[in-house]
This record gives sequence, C-alpha cells and structure tokens, in this order.
Amino acid sequence: MQSYIVMQGRTYQEEKELGILWSLQTDSAGNPQHFWERMKEVNEGDRIFHYVKGDIVAVSVAKKGYREERKPSTIDLPGNENEIGYLVEADYYELEKPLTIVDSFNEILPLLPIKYSPFQENANGNQGYLYRCNEELTIKLVELIGDLNRYEIDDEQLEFVMGTVRRTEHDFLTPILDETEAEAKTKVRLGRQRFRNELLPLWNSKCALCEIELPELLQASYAKPWKDSTNSERVDPNNGILLCRNHDALYNHGLIAFDGQGKIHISASMPEEDYDKYGLHGKMRVNRTEKNKPYLKWHRKHMFKG
Repeated sequence: MQSYIVMQGRTYQEEKELGILWSLQTDSAGNPQHFWERMKEVNEGDRIFHYVKGDIVAVSVAKKGYREERKPSTIDLPGNENEIGYLVEADYYELEKPLTIVDSFNEILPLLPIKYSPFQENANGNQGYLYRCNEELTIKLVELIGDLNRYEIDDEQLEFVMGTVRRTEHDFLTPILDETEAEAKTKVRLGRQRFRNELLPLWNSKCALCEIELPELLQASYAKPWKDSTNSERVDPNNGILLCRNHDALYNHGLIAFDGQGKIHISASMPEEDYDKYGLHGKMRVNRTEKNKPYLKWHRKHMFKG
C-alpha cells in the first residue's frame, strides 16, 4: 500500500461525485509534469488524502490502477474537451471534521520531503495534482484525522436517529484509518529493523565517533532520512552511520555532518568551548566507504546547519 495527497481545489466535488481522480498528461507546451505522471504509480488499495483549500476533507481508496480516459465533461479544467488524461477510480470517504493543515503544521512540517513536498513551509499547498505521502507522514495524518473524527457513541446519542446515522458513517471510515495506520507502521518498523541489522556489521557494532559498544545506546542513523529516501534507499545500509544516542541526536538535527572524505563538520551554532561536553573535536572523521559517500554528501548539503 502506498499513500498520496491529491490537491483538488475546484475539481473536488465533480471528481467525488464521479468516484475518480483525473489529471492532464502534459501542459500547454506538451511537457509532462511529475504530479501528473504520478497517477501512473497508483495501484488498487492505495490510500489518497484529498486536500481542498487548506483542509484534508476526505480519504479515498483506489479501486484499480490508472487508465487513459477523456476528460469528463463536468470537470472544469483548461484544455480540449476531448483531451486524454489519466484516470483512477476511487471510493471516497468524506470526513465529518476536515483536518486543517495549518492548525497541525508544526507536527507535519518535519515529515515533509525536501523534494516534491505537497506543502510549502508556510503550510499552503503546492501547485500540482498528486504527491507521494511517505509512511511517516501517512501515520501522522491518520492520527490527526482520527483525533477529529473518532469518538464513542453513548447511550443517550443512540436515542436519536442522527446519532445512529453518524455511527454508521464512521463504521466505514474507522477501519480504513486503522488499516492505513497499521500498514504504514509495519512498513516503517520492518524497514528500520532490516536497516539496523545490516548497518551494525559495517561499523563493527560501535559508535563511529566515540566507539561506544553498548547495543542499547547505539542508533542506526540515516544520512538521507526516510521521508526523502526511495524504498530501496530506506533499507540500504550504506545510507547510514552507527552512532551513540548523543551523537545520533546531533547528526539528525544537522549539528554535525561528514564530508565525502569522512571528516566531521560541526555547526557554528555550537561554541567550540562546548565540544568536550558532546565528545567532539574538529579533527574527528569516520571510516566511510565509497558507497557511503553520496549519502553523507546529501546529508551535509540538505541537513547540516553550517
């Protein structure tokens, strides 16, 4: 199962009524765009979060993979009426209480990829149509949506017809949220477990900086984080370094990094007189390999707070 965020805006109502997602294939100059090409990746069972004017308003489940189809006449998009686009059929489940992205953006922002993010740093949606939603972001969105839309029906509510109707509607949404969350968590857990098991021997089961060997204090640290990695990069042990918990925290927050030669770089935000507190000095280096090199360089370029 993969998850996506679709930016629908003015086309949401028409596409919901038709039970579809539909996109163009190329722009007016004949160029394909990644947010349209991504329609070809959708498979049966994939989850889609529907974003409209600042809110996630629905969750849908793809019924099958894409097909090429003429633009439905009711969808108001620029272009020729007979233009061929990408179409995905989906079952929509509208939320009783939409999730307003800006209200929870502090929790969402750290989970957004650097490249092809559905949201800007000011919490507005990016232009485009379909964006990947990594597993960590999927889990967070499901948690936030669940907090708004899951609740217990008490005996008093059951006396009213509306209470019964509302409960019936939620009987469809709750299993979808539960299954989506469970599958995403399982994928993350198994991926990280495999990553750690294969990473340990590459670093002789000790912190690459301070040589701590106690397993409980060792972390398999990603150079290129889960949110920015492909499926293969997430389990590639070369995309990581074994560090103790203290050095792992410094690395994950971009306060230290390593260049292509393995030499440490320490953020200017850390006073040199404090280096001893963190077990650091400017001449440290790690025994990187050629396979580590591109990942370490990516981390230094995108994560390091130099």
